[in-house]
Amino acid sequence: MAKLLSTPRLLSIHFRTVTSTLSKPSSHISLHLFPLYTTPLLTLRSIDNPSNIHRNFSVSAFDTKNDDVSSSSAEINGDDNAKSSAKEDQYPSGEFEFEEYGAWKSLVVKFRMLFAFPWERVRKGSVLTMKLRGQISDQLQSRFSSGLSLPQICENLMKAAYDPRISGVYLHIEPLGCGWGKVEEIRRHILDFRKSGKFIVGYAPACGEKEYYIGCACQELYAPPSAYFALYGLTVQASFLGGVFEKVGIEPQVQRIGKYKSAGDQLMRKSISDENREMLTALLDNIYGNWLEKVALTKGKKKEDIEHFVNDGVYQVERLKEESWITDIKYDDEVMSMLKERLGIQKDKKLSEVDYRKYSKVRRWTLGLTGFKDQIAVIRASGSISRTRGPFSSPGSGIIAEKLIEKIRSVRESKRYKAVVLRIDSPGGDALASDLMWREIRLLAESKPVIASMADVAASGGYYMAMAAQAIVAENLTLTGSIGVVTGKFNLGNLYERIGFNKETISRGRYAELTAAEQRPFRPEEAELFAKSAQHAYTQFRDKAALSRSMKVDKMEEVAQGRVWTGNDALSRGLVDAIGGLSRAVAIAKQKANIPQDRQVSVVELSRPSASLPEVLSGIGSSLAGSDRTLKELLNDVSSSDGIQARMDGVMFEKLGGAAYTNPLFMLIKDCLSSF
Repeated sequence: MAKLLSTPRLLSIHFRTVTSTLSKPSSHISLHLFPLYTTPLLTLRSIDNPSNIHRNFSVSAFDTKNDDVSSSSAEINGDDNAKSSAKEDQYPSGEFEFEEYGAWKSLVVKFRMLFAFPWERVRKGSVLTMKLRGQISDQLQSRFSSGLSLPQICENLMKAAYDPRISGVYLHIEPLGCGWGKVEEIRRHILDFRKSGKFIVGYAPACGEKEYYIGCACQELYAPPSAYFALYGLTVQASFLGGVFEKVGIEPQVQRIGKYKSAGDQLMRKSISDENREMLTALLDNIYGNWLEKVALTKGKKKEDIEHFVNDGVYQVERLKEESWITDIKYDDEVMSMLKERLGIQKDKKLSEVDYRKYSKVRRWTLGLTGFKDQIAVIRASGSISRTRGPFSSPGSGIIAEKLIEKIRSVRESKRYKAVVLRIDSPGGDALASDLMWREIRLLAESKPVIASMADVAASGGYYMAMAAQAIVAENLTLTGSIGVVTGKFNLGNLYERIGFNKETISRGRYAELTAAEQRPFRPEEAELFAKSAQHAYTQFRDKAALSRSMKVDKMEEVAQGRVWTGNDALSRGLVDAIGGLSRAVAIAKQKANIPQDRQVSVVELSRPSASLPEVLSGIGSSLAGSDRTLKELLNDVSSSDGIQARMDGVMFEKLGGAAYTNPLFMLIKDCLSSF
């Protein structure tokens, strides 16, 4: 196909979302939508190449098994559910069990603490404090990064559970911009931390559904008298450009394969289609139902009572306290005073605290949480998929296929690792890149077990990668699937006529002008070729998915057609194998590598991202505008969008999927407006 002119995340275009024709001479848009935590014990090893740092996790599976959430979809077949449940039961749960150190191990840990580096020293009786807010990356962050990292959040909670110097944890929970998969993982680690017997207290000055989902997992949750609580429910939005294009004289010419492929709708329609409404309603019902069920279970209430409370539109903090949604109403300083009293600290003394960043420097080796023979590699793939690094991309921004393939090959050739966990958090991207990585993952899986672990999103190109693994583990609320095809181009003839612009084309070859002539619609033979190309692309992806999942093509067709599923629904339809977090993926990897579940292993995180200049500047106190970040992301997607793409449909989730996969163009406008 000709070059793709795109800004991602509004509509799915050949595996990707595309919205405009910025900075490209052709207006063709190819719309193909093709479509790990474990346990205690990790150590930081120094190696010769500082840009390729390995982190060793020693693990015995650090996870709590998810409660099943009943699906809202009427399509689920009882037999399929039973088969899926039976298959899932074959895999270990990876549930975390806290084990107290014996006398000898405690002595070793105290000795190591005595000779620890200065930056690892923590006062005895300290409280670990963490502020959870904004975006949370699934990648390990460099020390210069100002953002939060899910692996480091989970690691800190795990280390604090075993660290004799830490008395408890104090979480500041503020509005989050991540998806529900990461929220589920954080919540699981909070519940696991509580098994240590130490306290974990939450403080929520501004709280929505995601924030409360995490906060209610704490033993206690406090809020100030003026707190903003907005537990009003969840929404999902779909945007349509049909009316805009009509006004400016642009005619989208779209071939859609898959009745749930909504990218074409976003280009051509002015309102939502019945199929798209059905899909989004099912996603919303799953996520909302899971939230009601988990909150009800945590608070010891009936699900109907939780829903009634939400529908009452409660905003008064006093009523939240009266009905036991929060523990008490206190300002931050009052909570700190309470913690001092609990720890027996005099009022005139200061509470000893250690924050997220400082505590991240404490090595697991110091706490005796590493040093095991068997090793499992964790390869993280996060962000949009590109085949090569673009001119505007920074190290660690998105999935660069050629770099990831090098890493996969090195792991395949190494005898050090007994198994691999591929951690995916991606809405997709370049189709060719996705296929090349699929091939390498398949080759890797022939030499050692490979387990895919899904975070917020593993759809389209993200699912393409995952299906090459021997088993797929997803969170209940992971967005996945999206196996479908849309292809098209813009006819700008009316727009050119309105603005007095003319374009003449001289060509050789019957189809030379297929995507080059944006000043006119398709000719009949061009439209036919375009349709055949779309059907061929869809067939290739669907058949490869069927092969990878050991399903009949007809069965795969039923769950493909561009539909996005939550992890729970994907399990019942055979698209994933088990529900859980990274630790369950590690437990399954141990099982397939014939490593006993009670034997601890070292999980090695491969290639920590190097710090970029913006991260360094941000780390030393400079404030980088949000519009700069969004513009950089937008330009990078435009510059690397040649060829067929494999991205999940660009649905704008309001309080549902977070801002991580919304349209950068819209985000840029929002950032610019917010600066006035």
